[in-house]
Amino acid sequence: MGYAPTATDLLNVWERGRSQSPMDRALSLLTLGHSEEKPEDLAKLKIGARDARLLELREKVFGSRIDGRSDCPACGQSVEMNFTVSEVQAVSASAVPETCGAEFGKYEINFRLPSSNDLATLVPDENIAIQKRRLVQRCVMNVKSGGQSLGADQLPEDAVTALSERMSELDPQGDVQIALTCPQCAHHWHAPLDVVSFFWSELHAWAIRLLRDVHVLASAYGWREADILALSLWRRQAYLELIER
Repeated sequence: MGYAPTATDLLNVWERGRSQSPMDRALSLLTLGHSEEKPEDLAKLKIGARDARLLELREKVFGSRIDGRSDCPACGQSVEMNFTVSEVQAVSASAVPETCGAEFGKYEINFRLPSSNDLATLVPDENIAIQKRRLVQRCVMNVKSGGQSLGADQLPEDAVTALSERMSELDPQGDVQIALTCPQCAHHWHAPLDVVSFFWSELHAWAIRLLRDVHVLASAYGWREADILALSLWRRQAYLELIER
């Protein structure tokens, strides 16, 4: 990704994304660095490939360091997360074929890895187990057991769990887990890294700060928004410091 998005580009995506679903926000962000690709094609990317691109874009926009928080599932204590983009970049799944095969007990299953189109069908408030089964059913191409064809909805829970784990193994970037320890109760757990939500939260906070700066500079100097956004970060900050004196 050679293109670095401008402040105007980022604000436009932020404005559009405020009324979008998380999946559509991810695609809007991806178009910043891949404007030659259609959103419907980006939506077909494996989740790992999508998140890898988002991490690369995030590093271009906000740098390599990432800071966040997660609540301890044992005592509720808020725990800091500090890592770099490179620490959560997994091995690419680009070499994985479009259709994969696996055997779980007596079941022979052909499946594909999930994409944004598949995630968009999930209901956010549904139970995790139900979401997992729904996702697996969408990605299963065919199932055979004892020489007979079965429907994906006929798979038992243990086969669904095993297949979900196999998908994570094949596409590790799509299921990054951050190892954490609570300083309050010493509980250990793994927090999933939701790249889309994380990136969007950072972009939203940045956009609000920038618009406040634009308001201050426009009020003080009468400049247009486009002129203010064209200023470098350092020059914009210098003008803001002069106003405060």
